[in-house]
Amino acid sequence: MSAVLDDMDSRPGSTTSLLRTIIGLYLRGAGGWMSSTQLITLMEAVDVSPALTRTALSRLRRKEVLTASTRGGVSGHAVGERARQMLERGDRRIHEPRSMGPDDSWCLVYFTVPETARGLRHQLRRRLHWIGCGTVGPGLWICPRYLQAETEEILEDLGLRDRSVLFVTGRPQAAGSLREAVAGWWDLEELAGLHHAFLDRQRDVPSVPPAEGAAAFAAYVRCIDSWRIIPYLDPGLPTDCLPEDWPGAASSNRFLQLRDAYRPEALAYVGSIRSVPQAV
Repeated sequence: MSAVLDDMDSRPGSTTSLLRTIIGLYLRGAGGWMSSTQLITLMEAVDVSPALTRTALSRLRRKEVLTASTRGGVSGHAVGERARQMLERGDRRIHEPRSMGPDDSWCLVYFTVPETARGLRHQLRRRLHWIGCGTVGPGLWICPRYLQAETEEILEDLGLRDRSVLFVTGRPQAAGSLREAVAGWWDLEELAGLHHAFLDRQRDVPSVPPAEGAAAFAAYVRCIDSWRIIPYLDPGLPTDCLPEDWPGAASSNRFLQLRDAYRPEALAYVGSIRSVPQAV
């Protein structure tokens, strides 16, 4: 799962992040393969030089996100099987933002990992954080119930399922207000900052895509790239557990608006690049 964590660590707007975004959006729809030339051309549309793209491609091969593959005498890249699973999960997270209702169930995750395996414990905590879980205590985490399956996958992958217990529960009964408790379980200031940063980046993007295909493609890719980590880190908590000025709804609505407006033009541009004959 190192590829998954590396994906989350890739800073939005960086060469690796933009390449991952393009791969996630288009490589599977292209039969799971694109030529190196096509990928370089698409990256040039988002202002990344061929040299930087080649370096990023090499890095993603080492991470087994991509595999080098030649088709019809043309060198290119295919999606690795583990990466395919990661991208499919990303599709659901990125394009289907979820939020809890006030009466929805929660999931508590209790685990015990001995001090002799503290590296494994660190991996578990890191990965629970990256899927949007909050910390109630050192060995007790919390998340919406709809994250239960992903939580169990992490525990199984790390070999810690037999050292953990999951509880499905109704609304937690905190000593004070649940809003105060939630503010201690999650870093809401960090999450709000991510939403505000996304809104700032997209504030001046026209609601109608430009006529030039490359420009529409670039705006779409940058929109997805700047949004993609937010629905991982923000679990979509009930509105009555969040600050009154919470920016999550505005951020999500802006993302969906731009996604729907720019996606057709961006896809058409990718199709035009793929239709160019490839040199052998």
